Amino acid sequence: MIILFLHSSSDLYGASKIMINSIELLVQKGHRCIVCVSSKGLMSEEVTKAGGELIYIRLGVLRRKYFNLPGFINRLFFISLSVLKLIRIVRKEKVDLIYSNTTGVLSGAIVSFLTRTKHLWHIHEIIQESKLFAKFLAWAIKNLSDVTIVVSNEVKKHWNSLYPFKKNKIKVVYNGINLSKFNNTCPKLRKELQINDETLLIGTIGRIHYWKGQDYFIKLANRIYKKYKNTKFVLVGDAFPGYEYLYYELQSLIQQFEMENVIIYLGYRNDIPDILSSLDIFILPSILPDPFPTVVLEAMAAKKPVIATAHGGALEMIVDQETGILIPWDNINESFEKIIPVLEDTYKRREMGEKGFIRLKKFFSLEKYKSNLICEINNLF
Repeated sequence: MIILFLHSSSDLYGASKIMINSIELLVQKGHRCIVCVSSKGLMSEEVTKAGGELIYIRLGVLRRKYFNLPGFINRLFFISLSVLKLIRIVRKEKVDLIYSNTTGVLSGAIVSFLTRTKHLWHIHEIIQESKLFAKFLAWAIKNLSDVTIVVSNEVKKHWNSLYPFKKNKIKVVYNGINLSKFNNTCPKLRKELQINDETLLIGTIGRIHYWKGQDYFIKLANRIYKKYKNTKFVLVGDAFPGYEYLYYELQSLIQQFEMENVIIYLGYRNDIPDILSSLDIFILPSILPDPFPTVVLEAMAAKKPVIATAHGGALEMIVDQETGILIPWDNINESFEKIIPVLEDTYKRREMGEKGFIRLKKFFSLEKYKSNLICEINNLF
């Protein structure tokens, strides 16, 4: 079978990592995977390693910055252009399945309709900014895909609330990660940053975006540091091109709290397992529902307690007070009070980390993800 993957970016964050897992699996099963993205990036080498074939077409990816009239015209032009190019590829390569990874890529749905090619839409998002736009996407997902895979029940509820799906049209397939990457980690970050073992090291990792809550993390760090001086914080991740101003806003907030020597911004890193092995606590501070953050699975694989805002996929990933702690996304003082036991108790942190690892292996293994994905693809043919 020949599968054409369409993806919204060339980064190596959650949705990209999951797609690479899918490509690796399908290539192993004897399928040919052609992967189309708008530009080269960090993901390109990983796709090649997984056995995928890369092509570059500007797909007219849907992003928030285009939610205006000039942006709409811009996207309409590039989506139309990409559709024409993709139709030629589908026909030339005799593509059997178009696999749209994320809602940011609309071209695959249009091409599948025009060429009568099977279409699988893998949804990693909960969109709350524009109800009208979200409803349009929900209509497209329902009517222009043969099967829709979503990464959590929270994502399923969200899209069903916008445009009810038929019972068997939308399926929950939890992401999984490769645990072997966490077998021989090296906690080198403390040495790199000259932080001793007695210092409590707390971190967050993720694409810098207004809803990802890095500013909430900084405010919470400020509250923690007021009482616990023996703490340091690391912030890992970069911004989409065109959103670099968000980094400067975060830097300004750090300076406002006079925490330049306490909160360390590391930018993009490709040694996430090593970074997580150096942390005592991982925090997911999203201020809007995070659909199913892969980084939480990575923190669980590293046997770290996860503190996460209580919405989105985190509600399905974390058992509150057992594998981590769920906190409000809009109340710093309440969040701080809830996490005091974890800040003060080394044994509790270790116990939560161990229980999180057990839960990961039971519900979110890479093997289970691959099995469920193959099942859904096979059902299409």
